Amino acid sequence: MKPARTPLLDVLTIGAATRDAFVRSSHFEQIPSDSAPDGYNACLPLGAKIAIDDLSFHTGGGATNTAVTFRRFGLKTACAIRIGKDPGGTEILSLLKKEHIDPRAVETDPKDATGYSIILLAGSGHRAILTSRGASAYLDRNTLDWKKLSSSWIYLTSIGGKEKMLKEIFRHAKTSLTRVAWNPGSAELELGLKALQTHFLHTDILIFNREEAATIANCSPRDLECLFHTLGPLPRQALIITDGARGAYAYARGLVWHAPAIPGKILNTTGAGDAFSSALVASLINKGDLAHGLQVGTLNAASVVRHMGATTGILPALPTARACARVRIRQIS
Repeated sequence: MKPARTPLLDVLTIGAATRDAFVRSSHFEQIPSDSAPDGYNACLPLGAKIAIDDLSFHTGGGATNTAVTFRRFGLKTACAIRIGKDPGGTEILSLLKKEHIDPRAVETDPKDATGYSIILLAGSGHRAILTSRGASAYLDRNTLDWKKLSSSWIYLTSIGGKEKMLKEIFRHAKTSLTRVAWNPGSAELELGLKALQTHFLHTDILIFNREEAATIANCSPRDLECLFHTLGPLPRQALIITDGARGAYAYARGLVWHAPAIPGKILNTTGAGDAFSSALVASLINKGDLAHGLQVGTLNAASVVRHMGATTGILPALPTARACARVRIRQIS
């Protein structure tokens, strides 16, 4: 019997890559709303000219954002993305080169533009995102060469709800014994729990924000017990639920832990979820400890929200034990 091949990569991220324009204005009116993910709706008077305080451009997208964390934390990383032949695509390639992220899984679309997002930032740091997936919508499962992309882990983000691609990714993961961390996007969630449950059962770390978890579990966002009861038993290792300024929760082996968010001024919340989740998974790969992962994820997210852009504030390396001690993990059940 031939010995198993050593994976070429530690982590392969799969999902979107975008060019992001951040538009910050203290003149965006915020209206409290229980149905809004951040608790507020933004109101813009049509026909008016609104002054902006800052305009900046950065790279974004779940696959590239998370790849930066994995690479900075010392893991051999590639990301499977699709970009256009345009300045946005060039900027993303420059990011990969700067961060020493393997570009072998990057597809270039001959006609469609790189995905683009416009992030409207209020003075409080809360935001709304106008997004076009662009070339990311056409990421092709048939071009994923698994022999060249063999990895110990796959970190899966939004792939536009493509069921055939999901089946192909999980087929590969099962046959190659590749572990999977998955943060489904809204298009995946629209498929419903029944359609996704088989994939969830073969996911090691399953990640949602609180509103997403409530949607897929058909529970009230306020009912954490329902969320953990419905979704907690599905992943093989842990369910992670992020909760914005209220921190994050981890469910594993029937137990729940909570990590509080680090207080401080928030400049921009875009990319905070990616920063938290990828840092938690990177910690698990490096240390194998869920509580430590919650601490590392919290520190990475806290750094990101204090900078403009989704990757600017990502920590340069796995934080020290002393830094992690700032985050007090509490078992709540």
